[in-house]
Amino acid sequence: MTIPSRFISRLPASWASRLALPLIAAPMFRVSGPDLVIAACKAGVIGSFPTANCRSIDMLDAWLQRMYDELDPVVDAPFCPNLIMRRDTLQQELDCLLRHRVELVITSVGSPEAVVAPLHDIGCTVFADVASVRHARKAAEAGADGLILLTAGAGGQTGWANGFAFARAVRQFFDGPLVLAGGVSDGASLLAAQVLGCDLSYMGTKFIAADESMALDSYKNMLLGSELDDILLSRASPALKPICSSPPSRPAGWTPRICQRTSPRSGPTPCMAAKAAKSSAGVISGPPAFGVRRAAARICTQLGRPTAHRIRRCQHRHAASAGWSSIIMKTLSPNPWASSPPSSRAACTL
Repeated sequence: MTIPSRFISRLPASWASRLALPLIAAPMFRVSGPDLVIAACKAGVIGSFPTANCRSIDMLDAWLQRMYDELDPVVDAPFCPNLIMRRDTLQQELDCLLRHRVELVITSVGSPEAVVAPLHDIGCTVFADVASVRHARKAAEAGADGLILLTAGAGGQTGWANGFAFARAVRQFFDGPLVLAGGVSDGASLLAAQVLGCDLSYMGTKFIAADESMALDSYKNMLLGSELDDILLSRASPALKPICSSPPSRPAGWTPRICQRTSPRSGPTPCMAAKAAKSSAGVISGPPAFGVRRAAARICTQLGRPTAHRIRRCQHRHAASAGWSSIIMKTLSPNPWASSPPSSRAACTL
């Protein structure tokens, strides 16, 4: 696979050449486990997981060792642990990642400053979640190599900014890798993110219903029957507002009020819809766009299929607009994801 210099200059060459899609399977609480991460990586997509999904440091150590054992460091995409900066076990989790010499780490909920230096010492790339321009500046000043832009619609602890405006504002002062998070659900979205100037995209919701996901079957089935209008913005978290799903068929004990319950003493209480009906509701981002449950490799394959056709349509529609067509093709040609991936991956092309 060959990647044009525009992307090589921003993504580490050590693992950029192993990607079949410009995509991170987003880290999701109680959803992303070793099966999903490994399947995504073998399909040429960065597989990530919150270290909080491991109940102990020994479990985290076992997960990392399994990923190293089952993934080819030359062929498969890298896996990526997600450190929550405000966890009591942060130092122990960091020490575990350092022992395993991981290639890529995502930091969330706080400044990455405390972990950047030790991770850089082992050659690890650090991406930081940010939800505002102010946070983006702080993360860049702390030494983050890349920024994950939590835009309006991002699953979990969502952002508020429009993705178009946010990406362009951050590009004014940051020339490192950008990851667009929020509402990315198909190959057309991945293509749009690249035209916008982002190097990678987050995609979470689509992988919740993957065969390898740790989500309960009732949760997966609920998502399969959901649409964009079933997504609610919750006030259940005391810190950031999570996006949660409103199941079309309400389970016992579930009510939209659960997503908006507050405490007069401390404000919003941490009781998302998922807490009232863990098997049926939870955190998602953009339109589910599922249809049926599939293996992660199949999801990745279908993401890449329509993109070449979309590029041709884009050329045709804007041929009469001076300069626009040439801008698109300068951005996308040569197609960075068009080469055939190794046989061990899904046949994804973008």
